[in-house]
Amino acid sequence: MDKLGGFRMMLCVAGVFLSAYALNVEVSKSNNKDYRAICDISEKISCSKVFSSKYGTGFGLVEPIFGKDSTLNVPNSIFGIMFYTMVFLLGFSRSKLAAQLSVFSAVLSCLGSVYLGCILYFVLQDVCIICISTYVVNACLLVVNSLSLVNLQERTKRKQK
Repeated sequence: MDKLGGFRMMLCVAGVFLSAYALNVEVSKSNNKDYRAICDISEKISCSKVFSSKYGTGFGLVEPIFGKDSTLNVPNSIFGIMFYTMVFLLGFSRSKLAAQLSVFSAVLSCLGSVYLGCILYFVLQDVCIICISTYVVNACLLVVNSLSLVNLQERTKRKQK
């Protein structure tokens, strides 16, 4: 495994950890309204406030479209765990398709980060340390996956000569 692959793996592990923590906070808060997470620093710096908002489940989009009982209406952190696990597993493949899928999924995750970041800042008017950390992980994954794809294409061209 090259350095980029190792960095990708570390980012994915960090992403799964952050997403699992977010899920734990959301579940704990729903079971106990008095629960205070470590990331709840003040009224305006509160991850549990964000995770328990309507935007913390199904990106705030699933319920209005498919209904509250839709199987897609799950905490965003579950989508995060699935995404980081998929990118982690794709990292073991040397195929061009896997590299392209990794870049494509990283682009989607960054678009989701921009959307959720706007919701965080403009709608919820909150600072969520866990959320912002996942946005950074997603941006880094986009860079790493893009560089990996470029490297793969260059290696393929050299082999063809």
